Amino acid sequence: MKHLLLSLFLITVPLLGVTAKKKEMREQEKLMVVWSSGDRDVALKVCFMYTNAAKKMDWFDTVHLIVWGPSAKLLSEDKELQEKLQLMQDNGVVVEACVNCANMYGVADELKSMGIDVRGMGKPLTERLKAGWKQLNF
Repeated sequence: MKHLLLSLFLITVPLLGVTAKKKEMREQEKLMVVWSSGDRDVALKVCFMYTNAAKKMDWFDTVHLIVWGPSAKLLSEDKELQEKLQLMQDNGVVVEACVNCANMYGVADELKSMGIDVRGMGKPLTERLKAGWKQLNF
């Protein structure tokens, strides 16, 4: 009986380490997409497609889209982009926007009305970079 318990112990302990390692790796699967382009085609045909798929297909646990610069103005004016953004939010993408950029374009209130967290983004971006988040820029 002692040998059986010892055998089970020796088999189980390494498996627990593998499981913990996988969980640790999984917790690091965080992506932030910085969308700054004012180009509508870049938004529709690259940025939004990948960002939505990254969350919907579970390629990353956490996906944040950061609306930064000219993209804020474009989003405030384009109903199709707004609809696609809502789909991303429904799929679990967290959408944030730089308050300074939004204010420069006079669109902070419009972005907030879309359920976007409009705030200073320099510090959160820096913290995520230092924490090892993956980053894409469009």
